[in-house]
Amino acid sequence: MTIHVDVVSAEALLYSGTAEFVIVPGESGELGVYPRHAPLVTRLKPGSVRVKVPDQVEEELIYVNGGLVEIQPDVVTILSDTGIRGKDLDEAKALEAKRQAEEAMKNQTGAMEIAQAQIELAQAVAQLAAIHKLRKIK
Repeated sequence: MTIHVDVVSAEALLYSGTAEFVIVPGESGELGVYPRHAPLVTRLKPGSVRVKVPDQVEEELIYVNGGLVEIQPDVVTILSDTGIRGKDLDEAKALEAKRQAEEAMKNQTGAMEIAQAQIELAQAVAQLAAIHKLRKIK
C-alpha cells in the first residue's frame, strides 16, 4: 500500500510520487502518515519532511520552512513558502545564517526585531538538523 505525496514550495515542485509513509514536522511535533490516514489539515514548523519511497532504501528528505499539510486517506499535500531538497542543503550557509541570527538577537532591542531574529535562528537550526538527519540516512 502506498500514498501519493506532493511537496510544493513557492518556487518549485520539490517532490511528487508515491510513498510507503511520510513524516512531517507538525506544529505540535512530528507526524507520521501512512496510507488510509484520517483526513487532517495542520500547520508545519521548519524542519524535514521524510518520504519513504517504495523499493528505495534511503528516504527522500526535504527541508520545509513551515507551511501547511493536507492529509487525505491516499494523498498528502505539503505547501511551504520555501523548501530545499536534502541533497541541496548547504551546511556552511546554514551555520552562517545561525551565527547571524544569534548576533541579531544580541543587538536588537525591539520586540519585533527580536522575534524576527528568533524565527531566523529556528530556521537555521532546523536546516542544520535536516542536514544531520540526511547524513544518518546515508
